[in-house]
Amino acid sequence: MSNQPTVSDLAERDFFIGLDPSFLSFLAGCATPLALDTEDILFRHDHRAQQFYFIRRGAISIEVAAISGPALEMQHLGPGEVVGWSWLIPPYRWHFQARALEDSDVLVFDGDAILARCESDPKFGYELFKRFSALMSRRLSSARQKMMEEWHPAGFA
Repeated sequence: MSNQPTVSDLAERDFFIGLDPSFLSFLAGCATPLALDTEDILFRHDHRAQQFYFIRRGAISIEVAAISGPALEMQHLGPGEVVGWSWLIPPYRWHFQARALEDSDVLVFDGDAILARCESDPKFGYELFKRFSALMSRRLSSARQKMMEEWHPAGFA
């Protein structure tokens, strides 16, 4: 596989399956490969969000930064998964931190360009929003479960 993604590369990935070929072509043009070393930070809590990531190889930890001590891992993501939705929703700030758990290869998607296309092409925007809202729902559910497992607050299910 070449470094630059192609429409067929994306079309085979769960998150992108079923998207119109013209949408896939646009997205492929907005993607740049990035190699990460173990412990590299993709983004930090409350920093400006301007992109999302697709994991090609490796593992990424989604974490809640702690005031002191180590961050709490909310989710461990691997190849074929998308990371990040904050680029899509104002105020465009990251809510979590993401860190490479091992050497990884990701695609970085230009959120500003994609957001501009969402605004000018409602059909494109709606298709992406459906996909990202499903992703948000799964991730928030996973984060809630992880917090309950870690913190065991009395009276909560």
